[in-house]
Amino acid sequence: MSTFSERLVQLREQRKLSQRDVADACGVVVRAYQRYEYGEREPQLSTLIRLADLYRVSLDELVGREVPPPAGGA
Repeated sequence: MSTFSERLVQLREQRKLSQRDVADACGVVVRAYQRYEYGEREPQLSTLIRLADLYRVSLDELVGREVPPPAGGA
């Protein structure tokens, strides 16, 4: 499992976007976005949602969370 900051870099690079592109799309200044990628800060929920929408992934996927399958049967 990758860290959130590693996941941000991975998603951004896969889509060939600059840090400025992502920051502009999410409505944050470039330095704030850089701090997310460097693991210095974590974004607010509203910014997380914008990032997930930008990359077309779920919030779980965005933060690198592995969701276990449901347990048992009903």
